[in-house]
Formats: sequence, structure tokens, C-alpha cells
Amino acid sequence: MNSARSAERALLVAAGGGMGDTLLAGVVARALLRRFAAVDAVVLPAHVDVAAHVPAFGRVLPLGERLRGRYAAAVVTWATTRNALLPWLARIPVRVGQARRAYSGLFTERVVVRSELGDRTTHWTEILLDYARPLGCDLADPVPEFAVGDAERRDAEALLRVHDAATAFYLLHPTRGLSAQRMRWPVDGFVELARRLAARDGVPVLVTGSREDAALAQTIADRAGRGVASVAGATSVGTFGALAERARAVVAMDSGPMHVAAAVGAPTVGIFALQSDEPDRWAPRGRRTTLVRPAYPCPAWHRKETCPDFACVRALDSGAVLRAIDGLLVAAAER
Repeated sequence: MNSARSAERALLVAAGGGMGDTLLAGVVARALLRRFAAVDAVVLPAHVDVAAHVPAFGRVLPLGERLRGRYAAAVVTWATTRNALLPWLARIPVRVGQARRAYSGLFTERVVVRSELGDRTTHWTEILLDYARPLGCDLADPVPEFAVGDAERRDAEALLRVHDAATAFYLLHPTRGLSAQRMRWPVDGFVELARRLAARDGVPVLVTGSREDAALAQTIADRAGRGVASVAGATSVGTFGALAERARAVVAMDSGPMHVAAAVGAPTVGIFALQSDEPDRWAPRGRRTTLVRPAYPCPAWHRKETCPDFACVRALDSGAVLRAIDGLLVAAAER
């Protein structure tokens, strides 16, 4: 292969992690498009919908579906033995993947992940691009992209009319991808934040989430009172993106929806509560983004998957979030 763009296709295997991981992998596809005519993506079946909104992806294949056609190269950004075997069994000649693993011999080009060398601050999109660079592909602006369809914009418009929020509103996404812990997820800090935001600015606050988050989101809306409503479970990921496009600002916990909001260009405040959250690595990346860094003194062993009480979320500093919103909106107005 030479450095000029060819008519060949490449395969990107990004089947793992959360919705945000799939979305961020789109920067790798964008880089590969500098060399290849198209980049097909293999993702988890649950992430096909979000992947379908990534403009750089050609065909989107759920993991387990048989590959169709020939590929000149494959890049595996989420490596497992199964994922590593996929391009090897398909006899794709150039295979890029993670080094230092039992299955790394299946790759022709092996990449050492920077975090394994002690790097804790480089943004994950830059780390992902390390997988494209062995093929001579790179990006100067690794900002994730999410394309919203016209039908999704119409659905968002209808939802906004129902909640009298057609002119101005905030989105609040109070959860993250921890379905097993929803019953223990604190809401007091979000209740205070939503109440203060609605009262101060006089515009509706819509609380978002999945169908599984609906009870929690409704609790926040009920306790926050006038001007706060739940739309959790009422939107697809595309409709959420359409709402985010129109929002005055989106306030979200570190989550896939946070990355979607940033990718559509919404003013986005990402909340990172645990000391172990690594906000520099996972910050929302877009044209208008900021974040609230961890302040609560979490024990060193607390992780989002195993934290027993999420005391840092319970102690959410609504004033810090409001200041972050204001700083973001002021900066946007000055541009």
C-alpha cells in the first residue's frame, strides 16, 4: 500500500466497552479514510444504533455477523481473543492491534497502549489514533462526529412541544453506564442542580436517560419541582442527539450521552465525580465543552464499577456545575 488513498476497504473492530467507546472509535475510521476508500466497523450488537450515526463508518456489522467482501487492512481497537481472531481468520493481510497480550501474535502491527507506560492524561481519542498511525493515517482534529437525521429532529421537536420547551431548555443526564447500580445511585445533588437551574434561568430542564433510568429520572423531576421534567426512555440515541443540538447546554455525567452531546456540537459540561474517573482522558471532546473535576476525597480503591455508595455523587457541588455552565456559555457568546 502506498500513502495515496486507494480503492481498498479497511475493517475497524471496535466491539467492546460502552456506547462512548464506539463513538470515539469513529476518529480512527476518519483517519483511515485518508488512505482507504471505505472503513467498515464491527461493533457490539447493542451499539449498532450509535455506530450508524458515525459518518466515517461505512457498513456497520454487529459482532458475530459474517464478514462480507475483502479488506486490505484491519485495525482492532478493542482487543479480545475473539476480536483478534476475526481479521486473522478472514486472512486480512495487515492487522493492527494491541501489544503485550497472549493474542498479540495474531497482529502484524502491535501497538503498546500509552496507559501501560504510565500515561494518565492523554485523551482517549489520541490513544486510539495510535492504532491508525502504523498505517500512515492520522488526524489533526480528533473530534468525534455524530450525524443526526431529519426524522430524529422531527421527533425531538414533537417531544419539546409536549414539554413546552421549544425555545430554550437544558438537558441533564444524571446517570452513567452502570445498570447494576441504579438502585444505589444518589439523586439529591441532581435534584438541587435541576431545581436551581430551572429557577435561576427560567427555562425547562429535561432529565434524560434510558428506559432503565426512567424511574430515577422521574424521581429527580418530581423532587426538583416546577420546570423540570423527565424524558428518560422517550428518546433513541439519535433523538437525544437532536435534543442536544438544540439545548442551551447539556450537563451529563461521564457517559456515552455526554460524548454524543459534545459530538453534535452542543455546549457540554461533563461531570467527573470519582477521583479515579480520569477526566483528562475521557473529557467530552467537541467545539464547546468543559468539565467538572472530582472534588470529593474518594478512597483510592473506589472505582465506578465497585464503589459501594457513590458518596461523591451524593455530594455533587451544584454551584460548581452552574459556574461551569456559565463559563461555557460566556465563552461561546464571545466567539
